[in-house]
Amino acid sequence: MQGFYDERQTAHDPKFYLRAGRQIPSPEQPARAAALKAGAEAAGVRFASPPDAGIGPIAAVHTSEYLHFLQTIHARWTAMPNASAEVIPNIHPARRTDSYPSAPVGLAGYHQADTSCVITAQTWSSAYWSAQTAIAAADAVSAEGPVYALCRPPGHHCFTDLAGGFCYLNNAAIAAERLRAKGKRVAILDIDVHHGNGTQGIFYARGDVLTVSIHADPEGFYPFFWGHAQERGEGAGLGANLNLPLVMGSDTAAFLGALDHALKRIAAFGPDVLVIAAGLDAHEEDPFQGLKVTTEGFTEIGARIAQAGYPTLLVQEGGYLSDALSRNLTALLGGFGT
Repeated sequence: MQGFYDERQTAHDPKFYLRAGRQIPSPEQPARAAALKAGAEAAGVRFASPPDAGIGPIAAVHTSEYLHFLQTIHARWTAMPNASAEVIPNIHPARRTDSYPSAPVGLAGYHQADTSCVITAQTWSSAYWSAQTAIAAADAVSAEGPVYALCRPPGHHCFTDLAGGFCYLNNAAIAAERLRAKGKRVAILDIDVHHGNGTQGIFYARGDVLTVSIHADPEGFYPFFWGHAQERGEGAGLGANLNLPLVMGSDTAAFLGALDHALKRIAAFGPDVLVIAAGLDAHEEDPFQGLKVTTEGFTEIGARIAQAGYPTLLVQEGGYLSDALSRNLTALLGGFGT
């Protein structure tokens, strides 16, 4: 299996993370990349470095205003008297149609949804090369076999102009838009334990990309405000979004049942290419403890997706440090039989 990865993705190393009011170490650590790379290589992935396709494919999804923010906010933030070393929002607009601020504190609140997407001096570079990894993988997709993009930081919680949930650039959406520009019909299937709210938001009013997400019920789980079954899209996108929330703690059998439903909807859409937002945090040992999928379950997930027969791009999303992380990726990719 062909894979893409760039070591510059590991420079982003945030220290701050606020969960349930407590400051704890961020679970989105550079060590994730090493664990995932080892798991992919154990499945036979052959990695190449992505070329630099420039900012154009990223700007096809994200606003120039937001990209300028990501590139400049850390320097502006740390120039303030007594500022923290990392950009952490502490105020948010009541509505995102309110005034657009000019001060760094206001800009952070406008463009960062929560305290899990803190920005360091290296965030832009790492996010940029994570996106370039997805772009290179999209360019390599063919009917000959799946392609894997080891993207870190992940991307699926990022909207067109809003970071969130460890995500700064929406790699899966960027890859999908790259494929659309080549005339491909694209479906995105998100198997991360958390709903892919940013991906949904980017395509919610569009009918040319199908978005499907299997995840833990957001009624009591991040991202809380998105991912409910009644969200079907709007305008031209009505009927082109499918959410399949599962009861917290659901096991492999429940996940596979939702996957079968998802694949039927994807078949009805008739895509040329399938983009998988490949989170591994639905595993029973993942620190977030949302679902209880086994390692063997990931093999079956990969096998069922492979049996659908689409040219497939797997874009890495979540999956956090545990003894099982590497072998879960080996299992998922091994399910494709390549």
